[in-house]
Amino acid sequence: MTREATTSVATAAVAATAKESATATSPADRPADRTADRIADLERRQARAVVPGTPRRPGALGARERIERLLDEGSFTETGGFVRARSTGDGARRPYGDGVVTGYGTVDGRPVCVFAQDSTVFGGSMGEAFGEKTVALMDLALKTGCPVIGLNDSGGARIQEGVASLALYAELVRRNVRASGVVPQISVVLGPCAGGAAYSPAITDFTVMVDGVSHMFVTGPDVIEAVTGERTTAEELGGARASNSVNGNAHFLAADEEDALDTVRDLLSYLPANNLGRPPEYAPAPAPDGAGLDTLVPDRTGQAYDMREILRTVVDDGELLHVQELFAPNIICALARVEGASVGIVANQPLHAAGVLDIDASEKAARFVRFCDAFGIPLLTFADVPGYLSGVSQEQAGIIRRGAKLLYAYAEATVPKITVVVRKAYGGGYAVMGSKHLGADLNLAWPSARIAVMGAEGAVGVLHRRELAASDDPEALRARLVAAYEATHGTPYPAAERGYVDAVIAPRDTRAHLCRALRALRGKRAPMPERRHGNIPL
Repeated sequence: MTREATTSVATAAVAATAKESATATSPADRPADRTADRIADLERRQARAVVPGTPRRPGALGARERIERLLDEGSFTETGGFVRARSTGDGARRPYGDGVVTGYGTVDGRPVCVFAQDSTVFGGSMGEAFGEKTVALMDLALKTGCPVIGLNDSGGARIQEGVASLALYAELVRRNVRASGVVPQISVVLGPCAGGAAYSPAITDFTVMVDGVSHMFVTGPDVIEAVTGERTTAEELGGARASNSVNGNAHFLAADEEDALDTVRDLLSYLPANNLGRPPEYAPAPAPDGAGLDTLVPDRTGQAYDMREILRTVVDDGELLHVQELFAPNIICALARVEGASVGIVANQPLHAAGVLDIDASEKAARFVRFCDAFGIPLLTFADVPGYLSGVSQEQAGIIRRGAKLLYAYAEATVPKITVVVRKAYGGGYAVMGSKHLGADLNLAWPSARIAVMGAEGAVGVLHRRELAASDDPEALRARLVAAYEATHGTPYPAAERGYVDAVIAPRDTRAHLCRALRALRGKRAPMPERRHGNIPL
């Protein structure tokens, strides 16, 4: 549903129930003096407060149903249930709750704060009371140090309330920023999320969208066509798939609402309640058999393999929760567990563009690294990278500035950082992918690692250009020079000799080394200089 369509629904709902404001102050609504009458009046008001405003979209759950399915059974306590919409002076209705349900409860026994926008009341648009309730919930989450989950289903600002609606959007964003890095913030888009409503999810840590249902954009298709003449659809403009794969605005793609809520519960199981706590820990899983890793990486450097096979072998139960899996697939960002404790994983994926670092991959990984650092989640890096992607389009799009975000994120992170060089680690790719020089605590390499300024073919072409041009048999000479370069520079041992690599290990022993390293680094301390904040190259 576009913003314009949602506004039409909201206007119709207002016109259809305009007389409620008159009956709300009738003598029947004024409590009698007896306690029993007052309790009966309370019950009538409670019943009226949960009545939907207009019919729901086919297949959509109600706001309270969504909360009930997300939280542990019976754990939800509502706040602001009797808050009413502000009067706009036009006789419009003033429903209880004003289109948003707010409160707190538990997920797997752990406290969370949650709000759910109700699209049956004014189309889920934000009015003044709606915004104040949401802001109050954010303040409660900060005071109590628990995650905030927003279930978004809104057409944007409530036009009837004018600037008050816009003011509350700004107040909400200010709370999002204040909570950033303090408590986890998760947005779930379960319908339209248009106009100003889209910016709050953009600031939160993770966004979940439902395939074929969710839409998130600043301006709807009708307005775009009126202003620019471009014709598009809500799905093409900001649908769940576009947001997950094209622009990276979302982090998880769910099949339906149930799947979206399950994703949130799964995600929370990896995260601490706040930046001062530790993530939940579980019983360690049995160590997997890592023998297959010894033969997983092809001998030919240009041959691809699936990095996920390595990752599944070193984490508990082979389970990975991929973040932005469909966006910039040349790099993997995932949450997992090792010996029952949460870790964040960043890994090049040779199956896609040889695992090269481009703009999208750099920004995706940088944001993930900064999230893990903010919430004390150790970082494991698996490097097989030919370097940064070259080309006119990348240079003109700002790969210097935007690629530097990943360098900044790794250098800034103070959590335990462990790197495994699996195969290629060339040029700037070597430096940025968790190198010792950016502050990694422990760097390991497989015997198949090749750590150098560039690959052998490229290096020989640069270093021996004149010799090759003058040779009677340049191909034979090239082959000899490449072999010599590989023998000298195409191994992990020159880096190990300088202490840039702490150990060269057999692939099958990777998990054992990671487990010991994570135990040793559990109490890591890394004080930073006092400052307001750094200035990441945005």
